[in-house]
Amino acid sequence: MDVGEIISLIENCMDVEEGTLGLEDSLSDYEEWDSLTALSVIAAVDEQFHKSLTGKDLKGAKTISDVVRLIR
Repeated sequence: MDVGEIISLIENCMDVEEGTLGLEDSLSDYEEWDSLTALSVIAAVDEQFHKSLTGKDLKGAKTISDVVRLIR
């Protein structure tokens, strides 16, 4: 799994246009990032990458880069 795949997954879960997110973007800058999106990311990561994340894991994430690090 590369960074581009992970960002694409996050963009899909957030329902934003591909190419919108950058690694240093703050999650709080996006109204699309909410608890439902976090659940979608958790489910998508499990399905696509066979990796388990928890809400607690994502709660500490502040940037897109933080989420990418958790998934990798």
